[in-house]
Amino acid sequence: MEKMKKGECRCARAQELRKKDFKMKVEDYSSSRKGKREYLCEEKARDLMERLYGFFESWVDVARIKHGNRQAIETLINEEVLLLAKFLRDERKTWTPRIALL
Repeated sequence: MEKMKKGECRCARAQELRKKDFKMKVEDYSSSRKGKREYLCEEKARDLMERLYGFFESWVDVARIKHGNRQAIETLINEEVLLLAKFLRDERKTWTPRIALL
């Protein structure tokens, strides 16, 4: 896995989107009401999801709860949710988010 550097942005490809990359669909909300929605075309949506999953699998240098000094972003988010839940249930006296430090 490649390691993300602080301040690195992977959104440069967002500027490649054009109007033709979206599809307009008409949807029925009720018998008297219709609405239009724009969807990203299937190829671009698949590419976006692959890059998003890759982002969540990238590694950051934040100590884990139990052991280790590095972890995947997905694991970091899960650990933060666990610590926040413990704080909300009064199982911990304080909660300092580690994600904000990134």
